Amino acid sequence: MNNENNVPGPTQRRAWTKILTIGLALIAVPALLIQLQGTFAQQGSNQDDPQGGDTQLHYASGGVQTCLGCHDADSSHPADNILRTVHGLAADARTPMAEGNRQCQSCHGRSQAHLSRLADGSRPPPEISFNENEPAAAREGACLSCHQNDAGSHWAGSTHQFEEVSCTNCHTLHVERRDPVLAMDTQPEVCFQCHTQERAELLRPHRHPVQTSSAISETGLLSCTDCHEPHGSTTPGDLTRMTLNETCYDCHAETRGPFLWEHAPVREDCTNCHQPHGSVHAGMLNQAQTQLCQTCHLAAFHPSGVRSGSGTAAFGGADQNILGQSCLNCHSNIHGSNHPSGVRFTR
Repeated sequence: MNNENNVPGPTQRRAWTKILTIGLALIAVPALLIQLQGTFAQQGSNQDDPQGGDTQLHYASGGVQTCLGCHDADSSHPADNILRTVHGLAADARTPMAEGNRQCQSCHGRSQAHLSRLADGSRPPPEISFNENEPAAAREGACLSCHQNDAGSHWAGSTHQFEEVSCTNCHTLHVERRDPVLAMDTQPEVCFQCHTQERAELLRPHRHPVQTSSAISETGLLSCTDCHEPHGSTTPGDLTRMTLNETCYDCHAETRGPFLWEHAPVREDCTNCHQPHGSVHAGMLNQAQTQLCQTCHLAAFHPSGVRSGSGTAAFGGADQNILGQSCLNCHSNIHGSNHPSGVRFTR
């Protein structure tokens, strides 16, 4: 209640304070929303253009024709061949050439400064030059802006990404013909630039039919991507299938099974016995056939004495048990058998 001098009591003062607070808040909300809207708009603008200001000011006008004024077929850095590739199809909305006046700048970024010269006569580079001096993340980011849902689905954390191998370390976009890493006859040479051990293995007598030289054209060849997914996968070795064996079964279906009598190391991992790229032993085995079997099987009451190779002609005599013996002479169905009496894989 008010006192006799009409001074508000504590209860009334608290009520009026609440009303005043609510009123001020209602007045402030629209202004706050306008301020937040401006902040978000500015943040969006800064994401498109970290330098701030109008993004168009930093992009050269004229599209691809502006670039081809210097980067034509006769220049030291020609770029006109990209118009003959899938990236140069302006009628396809998915390509860089379909993006208005940016076109080349869709990948290379803002290039207005690249049109002018510095005091020493050189030109400032475009935002992304795709050279080895730039961080791999910057180079691959330009590609993943379009290819995130296909090539980029397993890229994050992959072996190549971890080793800072960027897209342009393997792919060549400004080429008249097809990108070399996408053609079967030239792809292995691109991979061999880093994978020298695999190249050496593929030059051995017994190997998978992979093209080892672009100067020799063979038929019925495999490419590296028949077995491996270079952009990353969920398997060790970046294989195309969920396991190594599943990858091998794509071609070697006769070894898949299921069999009545299973050979344990076969079901476990093909590389228990085989080298996948190449070997000096027939069948791409890890060791000579008899010695390989004896790494697991050295039983008594069986002609399975250790064959060290000392009985060859090079050691002063030719032991026929060494030269002619092979476990596969009897155990012919070594991957597995469906015969009722094939428990020893003999039939």
